[in-house]
Amino acid sequence: VQLQASGGGLVQAGGSLRLSCAASGKNFNNYAVGWFRQAPGKERECVAAISRSVGITYYADSVKGRFTISRDNAKNTVYLQMNSLRPEDTAVYYCAADYTRRVVVVTSLAEYDIWGQGTQVTVSS
Repeated sequence: VQLQASGGGLVQAGGSLRLSCAASGKNFNNYAVGWFRQAPGKERECVAAISRSVGITYYADSVKGRFTISRDNAKNTVYLQMNSLRPEDTAVYYCAADYTRRVVVVTSLAEYDIWGQGTQVTVSS
């Protein structure tokens, strides 16, 4: 599986963006997927994650209620809908995938071995 992240851009505070993580390869529904972000000078952090198959979700407290992660296994794509964006959401966003037989969310960066390229999200005040 290879991942392609897209959808980033420049938006004003309060605006919305939808990021997409498109996977090539088979059986993407067998992968847990996470969205991470990294701001300059900061560590990469998990902002949202979704389990394989049934789609159990996780959100970091900083984005809870504003971001929504979802997956369309027929399209081999995971989305991150980001609403009410704030300047502190500015970062490079990455998607990552982890093959697992367990229906769990994976939030640890170290557990992911497949990464997409980043997509820049910039929120102006």
